[in-house]
Amino acid sequence: MMDILEKLFGTAAKVKIMRLFLFNPTSTFDLQQISHRSKVTPQATRREIINLHKIGLIKRKSFYREFVRGKGKRKKIERRRTNGWTVHEEFEYIKPLQNLLIDISPLRDSEIVKRLARVGKLKLVIVSGLFIQNWDSRIDLLVVGDNLRKGTLENTIKILESEIGREIRYAAFETSDFKYRLAVYDKLIRDILDYAHEKLLDKLDIEAKK
Repeated sequence: MMDILEKLFGTAAKVKIMRLFLFNPTSTFDLQQISHRSKVTPQATRREIINLHKIGLIKRKSFYREFVRGKGKRKKIERRRTNGWTVHEEFEYIKPLQNLLIDISPLRDSEIVKRLARVGKLKLVIVSGLFIQNWDSRIDLLVVGDNLRKGTLENTIKILESEIGREIRYAAFETSDFKYRLAVYDKLIRDILDYAHEKLLDKLDIEAKK
């Protein structure tokens, strides 16, 4: 689906940055944050920000951002005023663009499972929340498997976030831990399974064990 959006809006970079702003309409980001979260080069970020500002989708806004100085015991967090960008609330096509980008997901279900395959031996993958437009859900993604690699999972999630444009709330469990939580009716697990969700992969046959 991303290729369709690229043809509509010009570049993949523009689509990613538009998603970041439109799905976080009350947030303000500086160029560094936009580039980092969208996984777009600084040069491309500056170019697309200029274009989005020209059409009136975003506006300049100063805000306070936290910066980390030093390391270890000398590490300090400072709040500094910096210049950034936010959605221009008076832009008349905000809602239509949000709806379009929500309806045209950059990732198919099979692509999500494929991306996650590197994190370990997957047994269960469930999506909810932003993936199915269920905004009241506590979790967007549940991953269960054996020998899960935390670092690989975190990196994969960050890449998915850059393409989707929003932070992904996720939970990951080793199979044994998940089975225990399922047996004792863990609240987080029940909140996922008892409400709207979609199973992209299920090697545990969890519905039969409810």
